[in-house]
Amino acid sequence: MSYEMIALLMFSTMMLLLLTGQRVFGVIGFVGAAAALLLWGDGGVEMPFNASFVLMNWYPLLTLPLFVFMGYMLSESGIAGDLYEMFHVWMGSLQGGLAVGTIGLMVVVSAMNGLSVAGMAIGASIALPELLRRGYDKIMVTGVIQAGSSLGILVPPSVVLVLYGMIARQPVGKLWLAGVFPGLILAAMFVIYIVVRCRLQPSLGPALPAEERTMRLGAKLKLLSAGILPLLIFFSMTGLFLMGVTSLVESAAYGAFAATLAALVKGRLTRAVIEVTVRRTLGISCMFMWIILAALCFGAVFDGLGAVRAIENVFLDRMGLGPWEILLMMQLSYILMGMFLDDTAMLVIVAPLYVPLVVSLGFDPVWYGVLYTITVQIAYMTPPFGYNLFLMRAMAPPEVTLGDIYRSVWPFVMIMLLGLGLITAFPQLALWLPELYYN
Repeated sequence: MSYEMIALLMFSTMMLLLLTGQRVFGVIGFVGAAAALLLWGDGGVEMPFNASFVLMNWYPLLTLPLFVFMGYMLSESGIAGDLYEMFHVWMGSLQGGLAVGTIGLMVVVSAMNGLSVAGMAIGASIALPELLRRGYDKIMVTGVIQAGSSLGILVPPSVVLVLYGMIARQPVGKLWLAGVFPGLILAAMFVIYIVVRCRLQPSLGPALPAEERTMRLGAKLKLLSAGILPLLIFFSMTGLFLMGVTSLVESAAYGAFAATLAALVKGRLTRAVIEVTVRRTLGISCMFMWIILAALCFGAVFDGLGAVRAIENVFLDRMGLGPWEILLMMQLSYILMGMFLDDTAMLVIVAPLYVPLVVSLGFDPVWYGVLYTITVQIAYMTPPFGYNLFLMRAMAPPEVTLGDIYRSVWPFVMIMLLGLGLITAFPQLALWLPELYYN
C-alpha cells in the first residue's frame, strides 16, 4: 500500500470513529498509536510516549490552566456581572444599547478567558434573560450572544491561539497581537449592524425608559469603577508581557492572582466560588492536554509517512491548483468539519497537515492562524449542525426555539464572512501590530 493510501486510510478511519460519538482524544490517539504499531512494529509504541514527553516539556502550556482559572474566577465571583451592569446603565439610552453592551461584555470576557464557551455561558446566563425582559427581539439577541462569544478564540489571551502556536511552532505573543485588530474589527462591525438595524426597526431593541436610566453621577461612577476592574486586570497583565517585564507564563500567573485578589477584595472569594472555579479549570485543562497529547501522536505518524508532502503534490502537481485556491479549499474543509467537531479538535487534526502546506505556499503562518480562528467560528454558527447552535439551545430559555436560533445567526455569519474576506485580502490588518511590536 502506498504512503498516500495509508494516510488516507488513517484519516478516514479517524473521521468514521468520530461519527460514532467517541471522545475526540480517544479516537485520535487510538488511530495514531495503532497505525504506528502496524507500520513499524513494537518500536512504534514509542511514538505515544515521545508525544507525552513533548507535551510535558512545553513550558508555555502552563498558561492554559492559569488563563482558564482567571476567567472562571472573574465570572463565578460576579465581577463579570458588575461589568454587564455597567454597560446596562451607560448604554441604555441608545436604541439597541443593551445589545451593544452585550458585545462589549463579550469582548471583555474574551480578554479574560480566551474560550468561546465561557463567553456563551456568561452571555446566556447574564445578558439573555435581561435582554428578553426588556423587550428585545429574541431572534436578534440570540444572534448577538453567539456572535459575541465567537470573539473568545480570537481576542487575546486566546487559548486556541496558544495551542495553534504550539502545533505551528509560532510565537504565542505574535499570534495574540495578530488577533487583536481583527477581533476589534469584527466587534465594531457587529456594533454597527446592531445600531443601524435597531434604528431602522426600533421595536427590535428599545431604549431603556428614562426612569430606569436615571442615576446619580456618583452611583454611575461607582458602577463604572466596578466594571473597569476586569479591564485593569487584563491590561496590566498584557502590558507587563508586552513591555518585557514578565514572560508569557508569568503574565498568566499574574492574571490568575489578580482575579483572585479582586474577588477577595470584593468579599466574594467564598469556598463555593473556589471549588467551582478549580473544578472547571481542572476539567477544561485536562481535556485540552489529552487532545494535544493524542494530536502529537497522530501528527508524528503522519510526518513519518510523508503525508504532508503527498498532499502538497496532489494539490499542486496532480490537480494543478494555485496557492489561493488551495487556501480556499482548506478554509471550506474547516466549515465542513465544524458541523461535528469543536475548534480544538479541528486544530489538532488538520493543523499538522495544513500549516507546513501554508508555509510552503508562501503564506505567513501567523496570518493563517487568524484566518483559522475566524473560519472555525463561522463553522460553529452555520446551520444545520453548528456547535454553537446547540450550545445556545441548551442554555437558552424555553421560548427560544432551535428555529429562532437558526434564523438569528445569518446576519452575523455574513458579517464574519465579510471580515474574513477583508483580512484575507489585506493580511496587514492582522500582521501590522506584531510586526510593529517585534521590530
